[in-house]
Amino acid sequence: MVKSLRTIQAPIVEELQEFEQRFRDSMRSPVPLLDRITFYIVRRKGKQVRPMFIFLTAKLCKNITDATYTAASLVELLHTASLVHDDVVDDANERRGFFSINALWKNKAAVLVGDFLLTRGLALALKKKQYQLLQIVSNAFEAITEGELLQLEKARRLDIDEEVYYEVIRKKTASLIASACAAGAASTTTDEEIVEKMRLFGETIGMAFQIRDDLFDFGASDVGKPLGIDIKEKKMTLPLIYALQQTDKQNRKRIIRKIKRYSEEPATIREVIEFVRQSGGLEYAHKVMLQFRDDAFEILHSFPTSPARESLEDLVNFVVEREK
Repeated sequence: MVKSLRTIQAPIVEELQEFEQRFRDSMRSPVPLLDRITFYIVRRKGKQVRPMFIFLTAKLCKNITDATYTAASLVELLHTASLVHDDVVDDANERRGFFSINALWKNKAAVLVGDFLLTRGLALALKKKQYQLLQIVSNAFEAITEGELLQLEKARRLDIDEEVYYEVIRKKTASLIASACAAGAASTTTDEEIVEKMRLFGETIGMAFQIRDDLFDFGASDVGKPLGIDIKEKKMTLPLIYALQQTDKQNRKRIIRKIKRYSEEPATIREVIEFVRQSGGLEYAHKVMLQFRDDAFEILHSFPTSPARESLEDLVNFVVEREK
């Protein structure tokens, strides 16, 4: 049984409350429009999984410090900036059931707000003289940009195989969770081996997280994004890649042609979803996801038993078993 986030947060509940206040303060601005938009962003924040990884990792390695709060704010500010910019690029009107910033205040304001959050995060790290944290998180966002562009390049021909897929999600998704865990460790220890170990732990979880997200596209329609949205956007995810590998050359060409030309048509989306389901794509992706989970547990279990380690185990299970 998957434990609730409230239960998982138990060892760091006070720290998360303190972080929430600090994060709100870090977004304040004397410009009324900007302050209004950032207040809207704070109100619709998600599950706060990344701050949880940061604080639990710090507690696992040693003790939570002031630098841990800086790490959490830095990661969340830059992550939020990337989401605001993503909604502009994708022309998305909603995120997590709320109107996006660009839907309410138009693209120009959204881009500028994203820029503000990005620079505010960098300024916070510099003010606190947390140069290592800044390096860790900057590396992650460089990787995210590379991953997005790699996916965009490959989407034109739909020629992504498994290895390219793993490279894309390692950069696009896993790098951010990896940076959160590395920053959490770096905020409390100077041991580079431990910091790297936690970076690998976060990267492994990030891989599992993205595969779980990909599986949602072929399941129920109430999981935070419309059913078949990846197909509509011509994104080659692991279930589809595997399904295409299992079929004959003629059928593979036919499916790819349909996705290229008719991906927005409901009939095409239904056909591709059924094709993936019948080809064992969902089962294969689920198996790979669980392998990444097990690899993460292997890293985690190299640390002594503690409440923080137990909560990290539960958080890993939450990531791979969540329903939305």
